[in-house]
Amino acid sequence: MSISPKRIERMLRGVVADGRAVGVSAVVWQGGTERYFGAFGLADREARQPMARDTLARIWSMTKPVASVALMRLWDAGRFRLDDPIALYLPEFKNMRVHADDGRGERPAERPILVRDVLRHTSGLTYAMEDGPADRAFRAANPLETSRDLAAFSRAVAALPLRHEPGTAWQYGTSTDIVARLVEVLGDEPFDAHVRRHILRPLGMKETDWTQPDAVKDRRAATYRFGADGPAQREPEVPFLFASGGAGLIGPIDDYLRFARMLLGEGQLDGVRVLRPATVKLMLVDHLDPAIAPRHFLKSPGIGFGLGGSVRIAPTTADEPASRVGEFSWGGAASTLFWVDPANQLAVVFFAQKFPFDEALHKDVRRAVYG
Repeated sequence: MSISPKRIERMLRGVVADGRAVGVSAVVWQGGTERYFGAFGLADREARQPMARDTLARIWSMTKPVASVALMRLWDAGRFRLDDPIALYLPEFKNMRVHADDGRGERPAERPILVRDVLRHTSGLTYAMEDGPADRAFRAANPLETSRDLAAFSRAVAALPLRHEPGTAWQYGTSTDIVARLVEVLGDEPFDAHVRRHILRPLGMKETDWTQPDAVKDRRAATYRFGADGPAQREPEVPFLFASGGAGLIGPIDDYLRFARMLLGEGQLDGVRVLRPATVKLMLVDHLDPAIAPRHFLKSPGIGFGLGGSVRIAPTTADEPASRVGEFSWGGAASTLFWVDPANQLAVVFFAQKFPFDEALHKDVRRAVYG
């Protein structure tokens, strides 16, 4: 494939010029070298701070692949099996109940939640993005805003009904926070400390973390909410109560590129090995049985889900964003995106800080990269 820096730059400039985002940046790595970097617009509109290479952005759910890699490191070390019930390590999940949208009411789950379920979002845990009985129970309990740490969050979530029977549907939810709690228990240290020690710092992701020192606060990008009318409104900065596996990491674009390049390098970057090559290959293939038909927003038949991110399993159709079979990707709530394309030895990271999540931006980035 041929990368066109001019095409990518034209797209990024246009996004800002058209008022679709306050600031954007993108970096493209292919065949062992950087092929493009560009940053346009403002990281902080009120302070007139430009979007730059060292801008610190909140990546939201792009934290999830990092947490998944942390758990798979422990799998490499033989600490658990993918088909182990999570209750072996988190006893609060021993007697789960289900309250699905099927009129059958609340009842005991037919099988336990397995480790592979929380890695691939087939656990039945929810984010309350819909309005079934399990979603309403989650909203009432509000565990993300009432739990003081991952242990308390795990207990609070385990006390709620599941949205579906484990293993029967793909439902985006708090599964990766339970992945993080498993990392704590199996790794015998706090989740954030474990990730720093075994992933972030060894990979040279020197500035990525759940909190940032005051000395770099002027490099933080603000997040803006776009509505149907009027200018984008600055979102208030709401700190996370604990280091989450599902969201929360903040860092510069080059740090996340190093994470993406590690995946592209089958678990290794610059002589540092994080995962075995076979483990990366396992993560980057589809783990959803064809019988798993309810798939929340993962609607395309060409998209599956690996262990920590989506996987392209069939060529794109005319109305889908550009992609290649074998691609592994995920985005964040503030419209961030990354993907690795092993067939083309390609890694891309795109930063914006825009609510609500803008899938159209992702389509434009992909079109600009692939042509």
